[in-house]
Amino acid sequence: MYALDLRGHGRSDWPGDYSLELVQADVLQFLDALGLGAVDLIRHSMGGIVAYLLAENHPQRVSRLVLEDVPIPRPRERTTLTRPDGALSFDWEMVPAVRRQIDVPDPRWLERLSQITAKTLVLAGGPHSHVPQDGVAEFAGRIPGGRVVTIPVGHLIHHAAPELFTEAVSTFLQEDCD
Repeated sequence: MYALDLRGHGRSDWPGDYSLELVQADVLQFLDALGLGAVDLIRHSMGGIVAYLLAENHPQRVSRLVLEDVPIPRPRERTTLTRPDGALSFDWEMVPAVRRQIDVPDPRWLERLSQITAKTLVLAGGPHSHVPQDGVAEFAGRIPGGRVVTIPVGHLIHHAAPELFTEAVSTFLQEDCD
């Protein structure tokens, strides 16, 4: 298991140059550097967008996909960004760069969800999440064989309900092993 900090996050480089395509290329480069073939990807929110883009663009590299509270790629109303006070565990410059793509996504992202071949579980955070849940359900329905499981604790399911998150993900990943 590898826990990869994406570009501009944690201990990864903070180059000041950000886009979801660049982050996807970083993940692909990481997989190549380690000589990994098809992998299972478990990602949350923005990382989930990167994961489904990878599954769309390189289907042979993704066996199974777990996406936690990922928004459907449709234009949404832009809101004013406010930088939090204090030290951050991510490069603030990444936020406006990536946010533009999330607010006005490439229309092909939505069209190509139906081409994802990876077995996919979409976890929804329920009514306490800021991500519209009807979109999360539609997102899962656009992926062949995709399914949605709702754990109604908000956007940070893995943090708010780690046991339920782990149970849902483990059950999904063990289905092919039985």
